[in-house]
Amino acid sequence: MTSAAPEGPAGTAPPRARPARPAKWLLRRPGPDAAARVFLFPYAGVGASMYTLWPERIGGAELLPVQLPGREARLREPHFGTYEELAGPLVDALAPHLDRPFVFFGHCSGVLPAVEAVRELERRGLRLPDRLVVSSQVAPHDGPYGRLLDLGEDELAGELAALARAAGGEPHPDLIELGVSVLAADIEANRRYRVDAPFPLPTALTSVGWRGDEVIPPALMGGWSAYVPEDALREVLLDGAHYDFLKAPAPLVEVLAHDLAPLAPGTETTA
Repeated sequence: MTSAAPEGPAGTAPPRARPARPAKWLLRRPGPDAAARVFLFPYAGVGASMYTLWPERIGGAELLPVQLPGREARLREPHFGTYEELAGPLVDALAPHLDRPFVFFGHCSGVLPAVEAVRELERRGLRLPDRLVVSSQVAPHDGPYGRLLDLGEDELAGELAALARAAGGEPHPDLIELGVSVLAADIEANRRYRVDAPFPLPTALTSVGWRGDEVIPPALMGGWSAYVPEDALREVLLDGAHYDFLKAPAPLVEVLAHDLAPLAPGTETTA
């Protein structure tokens, strides 16, 4: 026998659950003086702290890393499930901060929740991003793609350990075990994200490929041209490998500055 939900005062219905606090979803609280905002989505297995080395602003635009459930400060929360299931609560949390021009940026699988957030905003008739910037990710109808999709947990642990060493650290077994559980759940979300054909995206789009990227070779990113009109697509090819974006290299910052210049007066660009 299950117990009924507690009633409110004088027998009234219980209050509805409060929507997710925006502070849970963003690494930093948005500032009131920003001319524009860039929401940064993390890739599989990690959280918003992956953008630690990025600047907090590019000109008049503030950069806001997005924190997804089930990792870092939100580790005790359940995993979000699928990207389609994530889109609703994600948009609930971001909507109050979409009161000025904004851009979504995602790298690798971090592109996928950004895409579904765009689609959810369109379904609700809410303000849309002025641009979606996709880095090192195949178009949805060309996925799921990536060698991690076929790896078991032991192999994933090896991948995380190698990444930790590449970053100058020494992998800790407990942290690796924890990281594998998050990564495995995110990879399952990638496996379940299947799109049969391209669909129109109601925003401009910048596609960023990396010449030395062996994870997502830039030649595989051509499918994005089917999602927006030709005059809304900007294709960029930068020097570097798959993980070089983590340090916010100057050429990538310049790409973002170019896209932000019309949205945030005073944002300088040499492009």
